[in-house]
Amino acid sequence: MNDVILSRIAEALTWTGRYVERADATGRILDAYLHRLLEDPWRDEDVACRSLYAILGVDAGDTRVDMQQVLDQLAFDARSTCSIEGALGAARLNARSAREAVSSEMWECLNSTWHALADQRMAARRTGPYAYLELVRRRAALFFGLADSTMSRDDSWRFVVLGRSLERVDMTVRLLSVRVLDAPHAPDWPTLLSASGADEAYARVYGGFGDTARVAEFLIMDREFPRSVLHALTTAEECLAALGRPRQDPARRPIGRMRTRLEYQDSTALEDVLPSLLGELQTSCMASAEAVAEKFFPYQGPVEWAQEGA
Repeated sequence: MNDVILSRIAEALTWTGRYVERADATGRILDAYLHRLLEDPWRDEDVACRSLYAILGVDAGDTRVDMQQVLDQLAFDARSTCSIEGALGAARLNARSAREAVSSEMWECLNSTWHALADQRMAARRTGPYAYLELVRRRAALFFGLADSTMSRDDSWRFVVLGRSLERVDMTVRLLSVRVLDAPHAPDWPTLLSASGADEAYARVYGGFGDTARVAEFLIMDREFPRSVLHALTTAEECLAALGRPRQDPARRPIGRMRTRLEYQDSTALEDVLPSLLGELQTSCMASAEAVAEKFFPYQGPVEWAQEGA
């Protein structure tokens, strides 16, 4: 197998991990917001929807926005990898392009999930999107569980985990950035915890549910919680080290620098540096992703299954 084929497989695996993680994170965010709207029917729906758009970097426009519009754009739009359905479709195409590297069970998980989405989407329009979003979360967890239990700990597995880790940092930073801006549409701390899948883990650590800026410390600096920024950066750096990247490599260096900074960050000063820190985290992950692409995917020409480059 020549280097071009190997680079294409590496890229497909990396984007498979990223797209599945993106679908999972988007599903969690939508579910958290929907539940908050149900619990507080007096909450302004337009404000909540604009918050969702801000998190995912989508222009909300000037007209009033409702949750059905948000779901159509961020959940059901198969043409955009910013939506759940588009991300899962892209993940499936990438996995199909790397069938020799992923296990049959992983492929069957993505393929069956993709084919189940149409029925779930139709049901969501009648009875609400909760079953749809639950399916996405469960299948994403199943996919990564199968990756851990059916793949050898070789480079193929590392590219999947690297993609998942980089996307996880990006999505967590997006959530926190909207909160830190303190805009009128910013989510409250409990919603942010729920959207991160961290509400129960946080409650076990601190003995209660989050209503203070301590949530940011947990989501960024907790060493044990697998969805925290520090944990994801550590995992990404371990993957890059195992892929043979030295400390000063352009792909590993920005990840390692931010991981080290978080390891020794004074938690009492976190609130003061949080806006700049979040910006640096996003910039570092982008730099690492670009360096990974330059090093491992050096061929020329477009890749049909990669629907977007970021």
